[in-house]
Amino acid sequence: MDRQQKIESLKRRYGRYSAPAPKRGPMGGGPAARRAASADGRKPSQTRDTVKRLLAYLDEDKPMMVLAFICVIVNTFGSLAGAYMLRPIINTYIAPPGGKGDPAGLARALVVMGAVYIIGVAANYAQAKVMLTVAQNALQKIRNDLFTRMQKLPIRYYDTHNNGDLMSRYTNDVDTIGQMLSSTLVQLFSGALSIIGTLGLMIYTNIYLTVITVVMIPLMMKAGGAVARRSQKYFSAQQASLGAVNGYIEETITGQKVVKVFCHEDMAIEEFSILNEDLRNNQIRAQFFGGIMGPVMGNLSQMNYAFTACIGGLLCVFKNFDVGGLTVFLNFSRQFSRPINEISMQISNVFSALAGAERVFSVMDAEPEPVDDKDAVTLHPMQGDVKFDHVTFGYVPEKTILKDISLYAKPGQKIAFVGSTGAGKTTITNLLNRFYDIQSGTITIDGVNIEHMRRDELRRNIAMVLQDTHLFTGTVMENIRYGRLDATDDEVIQAAKTASAHSFIMRLPHGYDTMLEGDGANLSQGQRQLLNIARAAISKAPILILDEATSSVDTRTEKHIEHGMDRLMADRTTLVIAHRLSTVRNANAIMVLENGQIIERGSHDDLVALKGRYYELYTGLSELD
Repeated sequence: MDRQQKIESLKRRYGRYSAPAPKRGPMGGGPAARRAASADGRKPSQTRDTVKRLLAYLDEDKPMMVLAFICVIVNTFGSLAGAYMLRPIINTYIAPPGGKGDPAGLARALVVMGAVYIIGVAANYAQAKVMLTVAQNALQKIRNDLFTRMQKLPIRYYDTHNNGDLMSRYTNDVDTIGQMLSSTLVQLFSGALSIIGTLGLMIYTNIYLTVITVVMIPLMMKAGGAVARRSQKYFSAQQASLGAVNGYIEETITGQKVVKVFCHEDMAIEEFSILNEDLRNNQIRAQFFGGIMGPVMGNLSQMNYAFTACIGGLLCVFKNFDVGGLTVFLNFSRQFSRPINEISMQISNVFSALAGAERVFSVMDAEPEPVDDKDAVTLHPMQGDVKFDHVTFGYVPEKTILKDISLYAKPGQKIAFVGSTGAGKTTITNLLNRFYDIQSGTITIDGVNIEHMRRDELRRNIAMVLQDTHLFTGTVMENIRYGRLDATDDEVIQAAKTASAHSFIMRLPHGYDTMLEGDGANLSQGQRQLLNIARAAISKAPILILDEATSSVDTRTEKHIEHGMDRLMADRTTLVIAHRLSTVRNANAIMVLENGQIIERGSHDDLVALKGRYYELYTGLSELD
């Protein structure tokens, strides 16, 4: 694999999407996916729609925008009027036809000119402050909409997208949008207004010199357009590369222990260097073509200025053109090219913001979880009678994971699932939560098809303890209470005792008020899992799922919490996934899965007596792959 292929491979893995093969499900290839793809190294494919959507976020602040644009008009008028006042000042007070100046009149005129400029400066300050407020209001709405949509996206989306790249959309991409809304829009309007006003005053001052200046406009616009087209492509590529770098950094920092354990520091450095070099190259191209706009337009402006000055001087000598008029026109000539130059330079910001906006909107446009049926039911109370009836499912249509699965769990029963990795054990729990919908068959709870239940009520009645723990920034008590937000402090403490976590919590510096940060980095893996178990214990959910819940707990701790786990499972329907077969011996039924099928089922004693696959696993004659 050559270097360019490796760059593309890493960008696919850590950029807007992860590798094409999903971890637990595919990303749909619909319109949202195509919109997201358009922002990866190519120009925005739906610029008009993107602009309309961005402007929609400004609707509520239209009065403030009107005020800002009024301030822009006042500022532009002040700038033009102040510049034109030089003509009468020079012709009347500095170099009058009679040859005698008027110092007193000059002083009065300068005071008036200063007042005009001060009004313009005040208007400019006001519009900057107003537009900054408007932009931040819009960014607040964008971030709210983005975060709200992410809460509605299915688990499938997070299984197929890189966390670091998603974070980049919250930060870098939103920041580029904010820069455009706060300054670029106003500068574009101000520049256009300045061009129109300056052109009008130039025509009024001298039509011949105006023709010379206007002739230069097509050349300046052509040069600016050529640079802008190249700039557009590279700014989009820059945003995509930045997302890939952020994705790689996020994953590497999260897995730093694994990197060090397997001595992959050199590989990590090499891969980061490749992504970083790609980002550098794209940034150099983007910033070069974005930055070259100023010098190109500036040099063309200087050429125009010099040519106009020469012709204007000749007009003063041979056509009695007044010196004040020439001075003002030369000033206008330079001022005329300045807004063109500024508009051209702002184009790069526009393209960067539009590329970032498309990446943000691609998340907002991602398909959310399907809405519940209008006649969706809520079971109060839920008993926990679970039944899978001929269920078939695959994360992708061409690969079936579960094949005609049928099982049941009566209220209060403990059902265990064992088998090789990839046999479909965790998939069963994902389907019960409706993280994914099945292709055929039915799953019922208390005789009601879960597809006819409200998702939030269904999941509220299922507590999960996963192999991978996650603790939020907050106190120990707040983390346990996450399982049921209305739980009292006494209930939290009782849940911790049930999970055998109370003793170690009391040894923490501030007990239950100890602040946890960095996903509980100041706790051991086993302690984090105990808090996770306590979080499930405080829930009143009648169904409990334990997915390798004790895999991170040592054998001694596991034995210590067995009685607490038994109390936790006493009145709940419990589905247990375990590799440690000793933890499932007291299950009411054990399901042995292989290749997505239940090949054996029964109690521990029945399966040992059968001397089949379970017997091989239990006696160590075979290994769990």
